[in-house]
Amino acid sequence: MGRAKINEHLCTFFDFQLDRNCINGNTPEMNFIPFAIRSGLLCLGLATTAISAQAQAPAAPKPAAAPAAAGAPALDFGDSSSATLTSKAWAALEAKNYPEVLGYTNKCIELYKTQAVAMQAALKEPAPKETASSQWALNDVGTCYFIQGKALDDQKDTKGAIAAYKALADTLAFAQCWDPKGWFWKPADAARKRLVELQFDAQ
Repeated sequence: MGRAKINEHLCTFFDFQLDRNCINGNTPEMNFIPFAIRSGLLCLGLATTAISAQAQAPAAPKPAAAPAAAGAPALDFGDSSSATLTSKAWAALEAKNYPEVLGYTNKCIELYKTQAVAMQAALKEPAPKETASSQWALNDVGTCYFIQGKALDDQKDTKGAIAAYKALADTLAFAQCWDPKGWFWKPADAARKRLVELQFDAQ
């Protein structure tokens, strides 16, 4: 029987006892239940019902946590420009944070490789210093291949380093990187030199 139904029967029983005692002329000393007690018991029954209903209400399900990519570093791509990604890759390489190096270089290559290849195809030789910065995608993607090769090389991943250096030398040979000392240097030239050493060691 539900608790609400029990309360209904309880109230009916108390009303019946009161009416019977009044009709029979009995004194309330033994059989009469005072109205205050009856009201208190009624309130107690209602409160018990409310508490029970609250306790039995199912808890709201917790929202599922967003799954984290296993082993992937939390990267801040900033404005995701090629210059920002390349700068962050250099900083990560300097700190020897190789997972971040791969994260930033891969993002730059993913976003801007198509434009870099198009810029390379439009040139017959590296751009002169005066216009070299206009080849931004070519320069940054080529530099990212070099940074990636260096990171893999540092970790003794010869196969991976060769692949990165080879991609730079074969497809983005006219990429240039600005040195803060005041000149452009060519990552592909450095990559070719290291490729010879790695391929010789691999024999």
